[in-house]
Amino acid sequence: MSETVLVTGGTGFVAGWCIVELLRRGYTVRATVRSLEKGDAVRVAVATQVDPGDRLDFYAADLMSDAGWEDAVAGCDYVLHVASPLGGVVDDPQSLIGPAREGALRVLAASVGAGVRRVVLTSSTAACAPRLQGPDSLGDETRWTDIDDPTLNAYRRSKVLAEKAAWDFMRAQGGETELTTVLPTAIFGPILSKATLGSVMVVGRILSGRMPGAPRLGFTVVDARDLAVAHVLAMTSPQAAGERFIAGNDYMWMGDIARELRARMGPRAGKVRMRTIPDFVMRILARFDSNMASVLPSLGRRHAYSSAKAQAVLGWRPRPGAETVVDCAESLLAHGVIKP
Repeated sequence: MSETVLVTGGTGFVAGWCIVELLRRGYTVRATVRSLEKGDAVRVAVATQVDPGDRLDFYAADLMSDAGWEDAVAGCDYVLHVASPLGGVVDDPQSLIGPAREGALRVLAASVGAGVRRVVLTSSTAACAPRLQGPDSLGDETRWTDIDDPTLNAYRRSKVLAEKAAWDFMRAQGGETELTTVLPTAIFGPILSKATLGSVMVVGRILSGRMPGAPRLGFTVVDARDLAVAHVLAMTSPQAAGERFIAGNDYMWMGDIARELRARMGPRAGKVRMRTIPDFVMRILARFDSNMASVLPSLGRRHAYSSAKAQAVLGWRPRPGAETVVDCAESLLAHGVIKP
């Protein structure tokens, strides 16, 4: 009989690829959704990559409610806690922090109560980041983001608080259940459906020509497919228990992404703008866009992250960033998100 894994946030971009990877490896998968009606769309999206057969079931559960979690984890061998709210600048920081932190604690409490072997929590490199106004850097898992950094937006703060709360809970009440955290960088790659766009619209805006050029901003890229593999390796590797793992590969400036799309996609990337947007223009635009203002400290600075630990301990092998962003763009065209 195959082992059973619960994936939280089943409608999400990363969760979808985790479900696909688990099914490919022969696991029985449960996924939580806010309402069971959403399960059919997830099943259809997953079926574009692998036949779920009778090995995929859905459970209704919400990060801000105790209802449903006990049933969802009962009998599970592992849990991938992927669900967490997305966002940048919001009016109420607790709208992100509350679900991230309290949701993680609910999932962990239910998992410990059910005797789950290991929980893999999806954190973020936002939880191990240097202050953005600092010089170029190469981050690793030994660092924790300074929660008192005034430049932290609500999303980044939510990831720090949620992961710290998870480790504190497991030290105090974890019992035999193990915890591992995966800290992804900027997540791109092909989408499974229009409903699971995640962060890929950064590539979409470049491809569609809606960005007038490339600002001097960049990030370490990870492919959602490789991120799903990292989760499964973190779930099963004996050496992964109690560890944090960064999942990321190549650092790419926005200009790098634009050049790869133009070079590899030809006329289909004809709307991509190749010019660089000067920093002073970004500062002017930031006066009218709070989300843009939040990235100003990163202009021209290369804050990269190393996945050497994941590669050495887990044997994880991510694909090149150029392949990831091009496959991402191809999928946006194929799903009609961006018109050719």
